[in-house]
Amino acid sequence: MNYWLMKSEPDVFGIDHLQKMPKKTDHWDGVRNYQARNMMRDQMKKGDLVFFYHSNCAEPGIVGIMKVVREGYPDHTAFDPSEKYYDPKSDPDNPRWYMVDVQYQRKTKRLISLQELKGYRELEDCPLVRKGNRLSIMPISKKQWDFILKLENRKAA
Repeated sequence: MNYWLMKSEPDVFGIDHLQKMPKKTDHWDGVRNYQARNMMRDQMKKGDLVFFYHSNCAEPGIVGIMKVVREGYPDHTAFDPSEKYYDPKSDPDNPRWYMVDVQYQRKTKRLISLQELKGYRELEDCPLVRKGNRLSIMPISKKQWDFILKLENRKAA
């Protein structure tokens, strides 16, 4: 099993939106970065666990857990001119962009903020806390995953 962190702006698509979807499941569309696309297309597997991270908000951080329930497939929003993530250079016969389906598992017991995560030596190798890393999707090691889960029960640092 692999572990991931996926970022979304809570006013665009937050943890509450996912929780309210039919079967608490939705596709993760609109990724327009090749490195993140490659992870979804080539590495994310059904059953992988994912931290849901709220970004570009007052207090960014981990707010929940999702599961990958469908592996990478072409992002249909790239082909539709009426869609926000339309890409005229993407071709259904040779798709440029991919997505996965994720399912809500639960909210974390509290927001685990980016500021807090940056304060732990155990996470210094985590892509999220590295300077300059702005990817919306990133791998999380099993060790990092377990450490972050333990933070739920601590008071915020």
